[in-house]
Amino acid sequence: MRLEDLPYAHLLQRHTGPLRPDARYDTVHFDGLALTGQFGGAHFLECAFTGVRIEEAKLRRAGFNEVWVQGGRLVGVDLAESEWQDAEVDSTVLAGISGYGSAVRRTVFRQCKLEAVNLRGAVLRDVVFEDCLLRDVDLAEARLTDVSFPGSTLDEVRLRGAALKNTDLRTAARLGLPDGHLGLRGAVISTTQLLDLAPQFAHALGIAVQD
Repeated sequence: MRLEDLPYAHLLQRHTGPLRPDARYDTVHFDGLALTGQFGGAHFLECAFTGVRIEEAKLRRAGFNEVWVQGGRLVGVDLAESEWQDAEVDSTVLAGISGYGSAVRRTVFRQCKLEAVNLRGAVLRDVVFEDCLLRDVDLAEARLTDVSFPGSTLDEVRLRGAALKNTDLRTAARLGLPDGHLGLRGAVISTTQLLDLAPQFAHALGIAVQD
């Protein structure tokens, strides 16, 4: 998707200056900005973020509804208990993110890099990670419903205590799950993935495999 393809593209107004906590931003275009500070509780409705860098910022309990993020870089950002709905995040780096307790619904992450992201206890529903790299992502105690990972690489993704429903891992490029079988109940995996995980399943059941 391109900026001009957004259904609200003709309404966008360019933003300059800092963000304000608890403010509401409606049909605003944030382009090429470097943002830092405390913006907790800010709400973004039908907004576009292009080439935006947000570093060491506080966006706790922020809301992102029908937003489009392209080519962004979020580093060391506090997004705990934030809400994302009907969003698209494209070609964006998210590193050192605190997103525990967040709610993410009907959202697509495409060609993104997520590294050292804390999503403990988060709720993900109808979420797609397409051609993404997820490295050191903590989904412990999270709830995932109708989540898929087509073409994505999962490296050190933790699912201990997670509740999965219709979570499709079959098309993931790689499954790197340090917790092994823990948290996989409710997931859909392929036969090849099952064979790859077989040693971990055997170990969990106390089965010694020897040739």
